[in-house]
Amino acid sequence: MQNTIAGAGVFTLGILAGRYWSSAGTNISGKKVVAKSYNSDGDPIKTYCVQHSTPLSAIQEKCMSETLKHPRARMLGAPEVITLNAALIKALGGKKVIDVGVFTGASSLAAALVVPKGGKVIACDISEEYTREAVKRWNEAGVQDIVDLRIAPATETLQSLIDAGEAGSYDFAFIDADKLGYDSYYELCLQLLRPGGIIAFDNTLWSGQVLLPEDQADESTKALKRLNDKLAKDSLRSFVVQLNVGDGYTLAVKL
Repeated sequence: MQNTIAGAGVFTLGILAGRYWSSAGTNISGKKVVAKSYNSDGDPIKTYCVQHSTPLSAIQEKCMSETLKHPRARMLGAPEVITLNAALIKALGGKKVIDVGVFTGASSLAAALVVPKGGKVIACDISEEYTREAVKRWNEAGVQDIVDLRIAPATETLQSLIDAGEAGSYDFAFIDADKLGYDSYYELCLQLLRPGGIIAFDNTLWSGQVLLPEDQADESTKALKRLNDKLAKDSLRSFVVQLNVGDGYTLAVKL
């Protein structure tokens, strides 16, 4: 029964997402290269993968389906990315998590549901409007005491944690926010993570736009291209893997 519910949820998400992305996950040649499961035009492989992963909770499904009706729904993290975050947090035994880019709360919720008793999630965003929905979902899930929402530029929030003596104490960080800030968030999160902690970045393939020549790329694409190049060479500080999951998912393990 649980698999049937999960399958129905994936189908519903796909139908809703179809209203917003008719050409998502395409590169400059028009061929699909990366796509979140909910905007993959019914890709049976992605649907199969989501159906054969631990299903989202009812509250998570509700958050996903309602966010997909939002005018800026494309900011929502893919179910496969959010579930992978949760798996990594569980594998790390993570108690302290950073979430940069909250929107309607899907990634913070996923983290809060898997951290052990006494854990916390620092949720960084600049929008009170968008995060009102996030707060509703956290309350519904009973994790409102775990999530610490900070409405301020993420660089300020992260620096304040460092200044408070929390460097080297966090287990996991997820970065899914403005692309021009990714490099700064990486540097600050790297200070906050313990050795063996993981920083996960969403959208690092940017619907294949990172393949564009520099003179054809917009500023967000250029920022992601620079970050991807930097991470691949940052072998003294991080062990990095970039994956074709969702819209591109990169993991940097702090050495």
